Amino acid sequence: MFILFLLLCFIAIGMVEGVLGLSTTEHWAQRGQWWFDTGYRTRGGPLTGLFGLAMLIPWLAVAVRRLHDTGRSGFWLLIMFVPLIGSLVLLVFFIMSGTRGPNRFGPDPVEAGEPEFARS
Repeated sequence: MFILFLLLCFIAIGMVEGVLGLSTTEHWAQRGQWWFDTGYRTRGGPLTGLFGLAMLIPWLAVAVRRLHDTGRSGFWLLIMFVPLIGSLVLLVFFIMSGTRGPNRFGPDPVEAGEPEFARS
């Protein structure tokens, strides 16, 4: 749910920045026409950057908690610095079901009252 919250916030902030003209948009074209080698890119503005910085620590906390739910150390987050492979490995870890019962990081959060739909 936290990632959904972040996604919706970034979309809303991007729309606000677009309306206020704070985002950076680049257009480029070869040959003077819009062919396959034409590009379009929008970068976030200052509000996106500030929100991203403000959400960095909460995102790290949620990611470490999720890794702990699967019985892994939070240091597994460092694997994201391995290009492509690291992000895919983390995605698989985040999608996997947590360990049933208590593990070395504490009790099972599902037994502590969290909804069971995460187990299916």
